[in-house]
Amino acid sequence: MTTTAPRMSQALPETYRDRLMRLARDVTFPPGTRLFEEGARADHFWIVRSGGVGLDVRVPGRSAPVVESLGHGELVGWSWLFPPYVWQYGAQARTPVQAAEFDAVTVRLMCASDPGLGLFVTQWVAQVLAHRLKTTRTRLLDLYAPYGSGGALFG
Repeated sequence: MTTTAPRMSQALPETYRDRLMRLARDVTFPPGTRLFEEGARADHFWIVRSGGVGLDVRVPGRSAPVVESLGHGELVGWSWLFPPYVWQYGAQARTPVQAAEFDAVTVRLMCASDPGLGLFVTQWVAQVLAHRLKTTRTRLLDLYAPYGSGGALFG
């Protein structure tokens, strides 16, 4: 069974969602566009409106495998919320993508000035982060562990 991380519409009360969406800028990415590279500065994040984005992770001596595919309503990027604000994954548009783009500094300042908003955004992003770590673990075990995701490499 595949589950998805919580979407903003599920995690944030409507008032906070509306405030955040007023900051959004509509963007499009053609297939193959790199949204960000692992290790680069995390200064934006996106909510996918349509299309698909693949998250990948560097694996020494191998090409970067896609560890999760994101689509409509999903958050692309969580590293913008946590110092040192450096991407922990890479991301690439797999199909034409339309998304809402947010400036990370602006959202962090808004969260700092409104602790209620900050709490909800942090909880939402933490839930997404937990989901991504679990998905990455499973995908890497399926790709590289001798016995698939039943292995105990990441206990």
